[in-house]
Amino acid sequence: MDHSISVKDLTLNFGAVSVLKNLNLDVAQGEFIVLLGPSGCGKSTLLNCLAGLLDITDGQIWIGGKNVTWAEPSDRGIGMVFQSYALYPQMSVRGNLSFGLKNARMPKDEIDRRVARAAEILQIGPLLDRKPGALSGGQRQRVAIGRALVRDVDVFLFDEPLSNLDAKLRSELRVEIKRLHSRLNNTMVYVTHDQIEALTLADRIAVMRGGIIQQLDAPQTIYNRPANLFVAGFLGSPAMNFLHGSTVDNGRVFQFGENRISLAGYDGGAVLERPRAILGLRPEHITIGEEARPGVSLPAVVEIDEPMGADSLVWLQAGGQQMSVRIPVEQRMAPGTPVHIHFDLSKASLFDAGTELRI
Repeated sequence: MDHSISVKDLTLNFGAVSVLKNLNLDVAQGEFIVLLGPSGCGKSTLLNCLAGLLDITDGQIWIGGKNVTWAEPSDRGIGMVFQSYALYPQMSVRGNLSFGLKNARMPKDEIDRRVARAAEILQIGPLLDRKPGALSGGQRQRVAIGRALVRDVDVFLFDEPLSNLDAKLRSELRVEIKRLHSRLNNTMVYVTHDQIEALTLADRIAVMRGGIIQQLDAPQTIYNRPANLFVAGFLGSPAMNFLHGSTVDNGRVFQFGENRISLAGYDGGAVLERPRAILGLRPEHITIGEEARPGVSLPAVVEIDEPMGADSLVWLQAGGQQMSVRIPVEQRMAPGTPVHIHFDLSKASLFDAGTELRI
C-alpha cells in the first residue's frame, strides 16, 4: 500500500522529558486519521512534528514518498488548520485566502482560480469582501480551512479546529469537514480530545496516552473492542461500567462480590482463571428487568433517572458500585426502585487487572 504519511520510530524529548516515544504511524493515501486523547497525551505535539513546527529527537517522517524529517514546513506539501483562526484582521477574506499564494509569487489568474474554488467548496463566496471581524466563529473557521485549501496540497493537518465553537456550530462544521474529505479525498490528520468528533469523522482513530499510541483501529472496533482499560474508559459518554472481580471455574464465571456472572457469551480470547479481572459493559449493553436471571443478572437499586432527550440514563447501585444504563425515555424509573440488571456478554470487554490488557 502507498502511504501518504509514514512516521518511523519518532522520538521527541524536551530536555530530560520524553514526550513521544518510538512512535510509528502509517497513513494511507486519502485516509482520515484522528489523533485522540486527553490533554498532554502528545497528539498536538505529533501533529506539529508532521508539520515541521517542532524538530524531532530521533526517527523519520515521510510525506508523499519523500523524507521530510528536516524539511521546512513550506516544503512538506501540507496545509494546516489551527485551533485559533489566525486570520489577518486588516485583510478581507479574499486577502486572507490569497496572501500565501501572493508571497509565493503565483500568477494572479491561478490565485483567483484557487480562491474561487475554495470559496465554492466551503460556501463562503458571499463573504470574500468582508473582514474577519464581521464574520461568525463558524465562518472564520471556514476561512481558515480555505486558507489551507488554496495551497492545493495532498495532506491536511487539523489541530482541534472546532474547539472554539459552540455545540451547534461544532456539529455543523463536523459535517462540512466530512463532506470536504469526501469531495477532495485528500489525506487528513485531525487532532481532538472530543470523542464524538473522532467517532464521526475518522476512518481510523489513534488513541494516545503518554506519547504512545494505545490503539489504532476503525472507530467501531475501538468502541466495541478496546485494546486496554484506558481506551475502554476514555471512549464513551458516560464511560463504560467496570466491575472489579475475578474469573473462576476455569474462566467460565466472573465472580463479583457475592455475585456470579456466566462468561459463556463472552466474545474474547481464552479467559482462564485470574485472581484479579475487570468486566466492562457500556450503558447500552445492559438492560433492566424485574426478574432475576441467575448467571446473567445482578440485583440493583435505582438512584437517579436522567432523561437525555432521545433516551434516559439510569444510575443504579449494584454490588456496592454505581453503574449507568441507557433505557428508552418512556421507561421512567423512580429512585429507590429495586431491579435486576441483565448483561449482554457478547458486547462485554474483559481485562486483566494487572496488565490492564483486553482478554
